Amino acid sequence: MSNEIKAVIDEVNEIRRRIVPGTDVTGPVFLAELLRHLEESEHLRHQPAAQAFMDDLREDLREGLAERRLSRTKEHINIERDRHLFSLFNASYFPRLSLDYLTYETLPTHPHLARRYGSNTMPVNITACSDGFASRVVVALFPENHIDGRQDPDDLIFYFIDKFVERHNRVTRKMIDEVMAPGSFPLVQGADDDLVEAASSWWVRLHEYHHRQGDMPIPDYLHAKKLKPLAGLEELRVDVSSMLVCLNDPELPAEEARRAYEYMLAERLLRYAVEGIPRPNYDAVASQLLFNYLSRHGGIALREQKIHLRPELPDVLAAFLGEIQAVERRIHTASVAEVKTGLLDFTNRYTDYDEEAGDYRHIPFFADVKQRLGV
Repeated sequence: MSNEIKAVIDEVNEIRRRIVPGTDVTGPVFLAELLRHLEESEHLRHQPAAQAFMDDLREDLREGLAERRLSRTKEHINIERDRHLFSLFNASYFPRLSLDYLTYETLPTHPHLARRYGSNTMPVNITACSDGFASRVVVALFPENHIDGRQDPDDLIFYFIDKFVERHNRVTRKMIDEVMAPGSFPLVQGADDDLVEAASSWWVRLHEYHHRQGDMPIPDYLHAKKLKPLAGLEELRVDVSSMLVCLNDPELPAEEARRAYEYMLAERLLRYAVEGIPRPNYDAVASQLLFNYLSRHGGIALREQKIHLRPELPDVLAAFLGEIQAVERRIHTASVAEVKTGLLDFTNRYTDYDEEAGDYRHIPFFADVKQRLGV
């Protein structure tokens, strides 16, 4: 980190500390005060990213706009002018984000992957950041996380791959060693950080691409998939779709594609399964669903407290995806409410829903693993 960027980050962190928790960060009084602090800053105000954001604030305050529109801020980000990102954020699932700054480096991707499965996904590594982006849970940044709450077609979606690698090494590798039969993930188990980084980049690109495919793509049907179990099912739909691309697209380099498949499967089947214990989040519900579906249909077997991947696994994954697609295809002839009911019925068939508590239970197997490994 250069001395200049360090000074900028320090100033951002100092302004962040003045924001009182619970403040309405979209209100004109707060934004006027924030603009004053930015204009008085010694280093931050000279950065193009900060200048774009300040111009947006001035226009909003001058015009009295009912809705925030960070058009200059988003344009600065989308054209990758200097690989600096600065804005004010308001995302309930990233509570540490507020006024934050980061610099990043982009990661390469295979030409066929970028051409055939194109999206606005940006797999990057963080090179410097303020306190909000340093939070472990902030592994991505979506356009709607800014205070304008908008996502437009050209907006970039950032994934912080260095955090994916750290998370994989801290949690998933331990789980592979503990719960998988030997040799289950040969290309992932011995992979160094550079190979895990590449697999992570493949994952997020394919993930975002598949969100926008199918009969009920995101964001068009986001309103229909907001319930926790349906949000989890959507994540599973796109990840299984991505796994099958890695297994079946002959134009992708075979070893890299196979490693990306193993990596996605390990993350989805193992790491997400222990998140949120004792109260599963939507990713944990999705992993519970995947584990139970694969177990009942012969894709995996649990023997002597080890998960064994069966040769039929790719076919079972394809069948799983086919069942989801069959329900979503009904959107052309049935109401959104009817299709939601079908998706929820499918999810609950393979999960453990506690009617009394009104929530999902974790699979005891994974709850025990989490306690033993401390992950």
